[in-house]
Amino acid sequence: MNNIFLEPFAGDHELVPFDKISVRDFEIDISDAIDVHNCEIEQITGQTDAPTFQNTIVALERSGQMLGRVLGVFYPMLSANADDELMEIAYRMAPQITEHENSIILNQALWRRVKAVHDHEEASTLSDEDRMLLDKTYRAFVRQGADLEGEDRQRYRQLTGKLTKLTLKYDRNLLHEMASAQMWLTADDLTGLPATAIDAAAQQAREKGRDGEYLITLQAPSYVPFMRYSQRRDLRERLYRLYDTQCSQGDYDNTRILRQIANTRLAIAQLLGYATFADYRLTTTMAQDKEHVYDMLERLRQAYQPVQKADMNRLERFASEVEGHDVRIMPWDYSYYANRLRDHLFNINDEMLRPYFELSRVTRGVFGLATRLYGLQFTQNTEAPVYHPEVKVYDVTDADGTYMGTLYTDFFPRATKQSGAWMTNFAEQWVDADGHDHRPLVSLNMNFTRPTDTQPSLLTPSEVRTFLHEFGHGLHSLLSQAHYESLSGTNVYRDFVEMPSQFNENFLLEREFLDSFARHYLTDEPVPQQLVDSLIAASQFEAAYACIRQLGFGYLDMAWHTITRPTRTGVTRFEQKALHPVQVFEPVEGCAISTHFSHIFSGGYAAGYYGYKWAEVLDADAFEMFREQGIFNPATARHLRQCILSRGGTRHPMELYVAFRGREPHIDALMRRDGITPPHQ
Repeated sequence: MNNIFLEPFAGDHELVPFDKISVRDFEIDISDAIDVHNCEIEQITGQTDAPTFQNTIVALERSGQMLGRVLGVFYPMLSANADDELMEIAYRMAPQITEHENSIILNQALWRRVKAVHDHEEASTLSDEDRMLLDKTYRAFVRQGADLEGEDRQRYRQLTGKLTKLTLKYDRNLLHEMASAQMWLTADDLTGLPATAIDAAAQQAREKGRDGEYLITLQAPSYVPFMRYSQRRDLRERLYRLYDTQCSQGDYDNTRILRQIANTRLAIAQLLGYATFADYRLTTTMAQDKEHVYDMLERLRQAYQPVQKADMNRLERFASEVEGHDVRIMPWDYSYYANRLRDHLFNINDEMLRPYFELSRVTRGVFGLATRLYGLQFTQNTEAPVYHPEVKVYDVTDADGTYMGTLYTDFFPRATKQSGAWMTNFAEQWVDADGHDHRPLVSLNMNFTRPTDTQPSLLTPSEVRTFLHEFGHGLHSLLSQAHYESLSGTNVYRDFVEMPSQFNENFLLEREFLDSFARHYLTDEPVPQQLVDSLIAASQFEAAYACIRQLGFGYLDMAWHTITRPTRTGVTRFEQKALHPVQVFEPVEGCAISTHFSHIFSGGYAAGYYGYKWAEVLDADAFEMFREQGIFNPATARHLRQCILSRGGTRHPMELYVAFRGREPHIDALMRRDGITPPHQ
């Protein structure tokens, strides 16, 4: 086979040869890799030796490396640089990939070998990491239908194949809708917008050949400033409705698709013996079951909701004073008036800080945080091939010069790229049979404010926080020291994976960190102390609203995945019932979240979105230890690296956390950080 993915990529660091990869070849590349993987599985099942941990579990873990290489490139490109050709290939290949995965799990000869190893007394003599791999492998087979018999096995194949196509179609619709949704404006429509937002809107219009006009899109760098600053309430409402009716009608309607996704997940769960998809999904999480999830959501709701309601009353009083008449806050009003009240109370807004957060300086500052905490060094590699000209590549080394991995950064929005921000891997870390440590290839993807003809990319504090968050995921991968790929880096329980990323966000409010990079892009002056003090003072301003909003996403996710029979309920009606406990605004007719809630319908967070709040409890508790011992205390940072960041999924996450903190996490630290309860005296 003349397939570039057949052997490990050339070079010491095995970087992806993007310059040699052709999109049109992916279809045959994937098919070839599946054939190779099938041969490897046959070698495992065809041997005459009795099943052992090495010849079955480790052999299965090491199989499929060619397929891992091709999909490790294919899927990240599908998220970050998907043209129509790549999306069509994905849609055609998805059933074949799913069928291949099913053929492994439902291979009875392979399952018998896995079960024999799991049940054999040898299992009790394994190391912690080996035992974790065995347990994870065994659970994967059981949870994906290996114990099914007869017609149920075929039913499982059909359902999983159907689910794959549905989630891909949901994602494809959303990508098309996001790219096509536009609000064209004239100069008269820009009242209240800061110069950075106006320049960006003009730049987007020029790129489409419409000089003298202004384009607002649903991408965060365009949408968020408009909703926060525009004095045109009619246009804020128009843009809000454009956003919250995404994929709810027309050519890219997801309403029927998302119900089918939820119902298909239910059918899979019940086929495997669970009452709901949440029951099925939560067995491999820290939460363990839906009762623990709802308990956490409810405890946070009871603590934060009274504060949120009082804050909303204050905001409506403020808005009424500003406008000279009674104002009832609607969803398209909240960001605008909250920003004005924040400015009024603390004399600070994003535009005051934006000049101090020039992207190249922020990048050096974020990388410098890892240098100061963990000794990592980042050296730009201008020779490495990339999948898009805007991507930058960095070789990452440890304090002693040891190569730790390669980091790719992709910062700006484009039509072929998903919205939001994420970290992914082109390759995971693992150690082969010869003891060679294969280091990860990590990709950070954001949608930051683009540079314009008149100024560089200047970030808001929220965008800097996003950078810190995704970089935290990246560190989790770069610092990994696991033996097995499926246990390395971010391959941990879903409600633990956000802990390292959210932990990183805490540094944004630390003066010592800001001093390392935050300087005015024109004058080179550091952030004035008054602005830093205001930023810190304002950090709790929207905490209660932000928590209730996040809880709403968690309740909605759980509602879709705790149905016990197929639902035919309309999406808006379903949402209204699910969100009622944490309802902030009256429902807006025609608007829905689920049609564009990609995290739960196509992004892997089904029955797991609560994990952001779960991990927030962990990260606040962990950072409080840093506050107690010094935020740059080398011993504390080394302890975090050794106990959590380097361990991946090699042990249960609660064991890892207790090893770091000395106890299980307390919710108190989060309450103190958000100002819900008083700080330590």
